Amino acid sequence: MASSSCRGPSVDQSSPSPVTRTCRERIMIPFNKPYMTGRELWHIAQAHANGHLSGDGQFTKRCHAWLEQNTGANRALLTHSCTSALEMSALLLDLQEGDEVIMPSYTFVSTANAFALRGAVPVFVDIRADTLNLDERLVEAAITPRTKAICVVHYAGVACEMDTIMEIAARHGLVVVEDAAQAIMSTYKGRPLGAIGEMGALSFHETKNIISGEGGALLCRDSQYAERAEIIREKGTNRSRFFRGQVDKYTWVDRGSSFLPGEITAAFLMAQMDEAEQINQRRLAIWERYNTWARQHADQGKVRLPTIPEQCHHNAHMYYLLLPSLQARTAFIANMKASGVQTVFHYIPLHSAPAGQALGRPHGAMTVTDTVSDCLVRLPLWIGVEDHLDTIFAAADKALS
Repeated sequence: MASSSCRGPSVDQSSPSPVTRTCRERIMIPFNKPYMTGRELWHIAQAHANGHLSGDGQFTKRCHAWLEQNTGANRALLTHSCTSALEMSALLLDLQEGDEVIMPSYTFVSTANAFALRGAVPVFVDIRADTLNLDERLVEAAITPRTKAICVVHYAGVACEMDTIMEIAARHGLVVVEDAAQAIMSTYKGRPLGAIGEMGALSFHETKNIISGEGGALLCRDSQYAERAEIIREKGTNRSRFFRGQVDKYTWVDRGSSFLPGEITAAFLMAQMDEAEQINQRRLAIWERYNTWARQHADQGKVRLPTIPEQCHHNAHMYYLLLPSLQARTAFIANMKASGVQTVFHYIPLHSAPAGQALGRPHGAMTVTDTVSDCLVRLPLWIGVEDHLDTIFAAADKALS
């Protein structure tokens, strides 16, 4: 017997537009919709025809070459995820129980988990009020004899103040790891993010600019870590050297795990990389339209806009607003939902999470982090949302009135 009750959202397969319909037939503009170039399935078919579906086939090599060319990294290695790349960086650091890694608290759990898995203690430092990145002015005071690394996070694809951070690290003999999950094709003073520190981790998750569903990459700035990274990624063996004819057999030589993705993932990703510049430009155009629209509300003191320092070229990974309070943010999200637009907040600070309290510690007050967590809201930004921006603007105008 048919039921008249609503069973929740269902995808309208008959419509070419990215909509979700409820039982009231209300159109919902989603926060994210994965973009496909149209070449992904062709590349996957080629990988199948090549008869090589495990890792490190021809498409993986092409992706590595693209990353090295576009970042300047000495070595790029595809991984299952950005999380995997961060875990590889923790292995490369040879972290011991009780070692410390300085990082922001306003980040995804993987930033801290990668190092906590090795027994290290995440030391959380507050973020800047403008870029929402690790406050470089607070880093040096957080350094102790147990500190081994600084892990920066380039929030929204906007660079941290890398010159200052690299100088602090050099003075104290520390390694800099860049969590550049959101920062593919972003730069700091003309230098690509992810390849400024000794190591960098990228994400190709479906919510990122360049995607493969799940996926990531580890970047090594120079040869110091590159050869060992290759071994760690291959389960701790020198298998890659064997296939290059550098050794007559391969064997277990180091700690490691299986971090490499299969060729189907790499084939999908290559189709995205082929159009990376076009994707970047379209996203930047959407970001600029958001910023132009939002300026009127910022002038009235209703919201605060993203800050992009002059030396930073960002990739339009996200567009966010900062509202005056948690209550204002909650009301905004609810009102946008009522108008058929999905907007979302972001991280719960790691220093306030149960695992963060058990495995890490904050250094100093986390005032900006706590405020931003309460007040930030992200607006839909994906290729194709251009057709819906007027609807989003109208809904947001109403929600902010």
